[in-house]
Amino acid sequence: MKDLSRILSLIEEGFHSVRVLIIGDVMLDRYVWGSVDRISPEAPVPVLRSMNTTMVPGGAANVAMNLVGLGVRTIQAGFWGDDAEQRELGQLLRSAGVDLSGMIQSGHPTISKTRVMAHRQQLLRMDIENAADRPLSEQDALLERALHEVSEADAIILSDYAKGTLSPALCGAVIEKARRRGIPVLVDPKDKSFAKYAGATTICPNLAELALATGVERNNLPELIAAGQRLVAETGIDFLTVTMSEKGILLVFPDSSVHSRARAREVFDVSGAGDTVIATMAVCLASGLEASSAVDLSNVAAGIVVGKTGTAPISRNELVVELTTSAAIAGPEKVLGDEQLLVRIAEWRATGHRIVFTNGCFDILHIGHITLLEQCRQFGDKLIVAINSDASVQCLKGPTRPVVKQSDRARVLAALASTDAVTIFDEQTPLNLIRRIRPDVLVKGGDYTTATVVGAEDVMSWGGRVEIVPIVPGHSTSNIISRMNTPSSPETAATR
Repeated sequence: MKDLSRILSLIEEGFHSVRVLIIGDVMLDRYVWGSVDRISPEAPVPVLRSMNTTMVPGGAANVAMNLVGLGVRTIQAGFWGDDAEQRELGQLLRSAGVDLSGMIQSGHPTISKTRVMAHRQQLLRMDIENAADRPLSEQDALLERALHEVSEADAIILSDYAKGTLSPALCGAVIEKARRRGIPVLVDPKDKSFAKYAGATTICPNLAELALATGVERNNLPELIAAGQRLVAETGIDFLTVTMSEKGILLVFPDSSVHSRARAREVFDVSGAGDTVIATMAVCLASGLEASSAVDLSNVAAGIVVGKTGTAPISRNELVVELTTSAAIAGPEKVLGDEQLLVRIAEWRATGHRIVFTNGCFDILHIGHITLLEQCRQFGDKLIVAINSDASVQCLKGPTRPVVKQSDRARVLAALASTDAVTIFDEQTPLNLIRRIRPDVLVKGGDYTTATVVGAEDVMSWGGRVEIVPIVPGHSTSNIISRMNTPSSPETAATR
């Protein structure tokens, strides 16, 4: 994947600073789980032996859950009723960390869908909703609330399930204000006409929705793409993001298209996959990623959720693990370049490991080095050792150093059980490397103080800590070299 290290860095560090507003049809998805062993004698229907019932946010609320799972600050705007479903849905969203300040209480019931499931297969779905138009007072209240929230957002998602939340007036006003602020607007459409979404950054239909909007058969992909290009020009959007199930995602621009292929995996349930795509696209665009990189990451996220049963959002850890698993780092080698190191760190963090960092020249490995590394290992789960390159050592120690070249020094350190990764840096200090890695613990020997350790202030600024460990007296590379260069007395030579 293009820009993989940057994407992993954003997932780890940057997405939490993004604020996304979702406006749309929120729902409560209820699942009744059980098994079927017989047919009813009363009618030709299966008899479900119910085991348990679960409830999760659905519709636009599932988009919010996907954003929260990615570590994004999320604001939900829409309608819900005054009923048990609203209280259940509100509790689920609040406990996940969703800001509900955009929600408006309606006289209509909270929309809910109950799915009866047997052996991971859906037997029946029951919906609760009022299809009548909401009073103008409720619509005006939502418009006012939504426009207020747009002022603080970094991206907007219009999640339309054709349940009456996204009126043409609301869509037009929100898109216009977002355009003035220069923030992206992404639309999950349900209307046959895309006219009310004009001016958005991207509209994200599936093939069936695009076929309905253009009047072109979904199986005629070349003509459908051409019709999509005309639709981009007519609506004034930047591009279409077309989800194509197992075929991946297609970006359609006015005069070109880009295909991001899906990864092969077993599909259990496509419910909510579109929500995952638009959530991931939104946070990527808000973070400044190009559309092509955004759609690749969205494709990976969608592939994860279709492997689950029911409406299930993506999580940041799942995404990191999927990306790092497919990053093709060759074997279990410990000597890593920048790109490989960042990928490896992201994988460790996704599984909850605490990262320890130390650095030095490590020219001639001795007992002092071994002791330092063993103590470093006690402060966390994974130890990264950064060594100065040959050029860097020369600048610090003089033209006769290093004695051992950088590739050999790295290989020796990698052979130690205490180290998990070794990397080489060219600068005289590892400050830039520390800022990229963002270790949890920074360790140096006892000849330093916290005030003199390079990177100490940075590490503490993101909640890490600095550890100073005692040195082994009389053991240093300089002392070893000095002894090697000191002529031996006859008595000393005789005892060797």
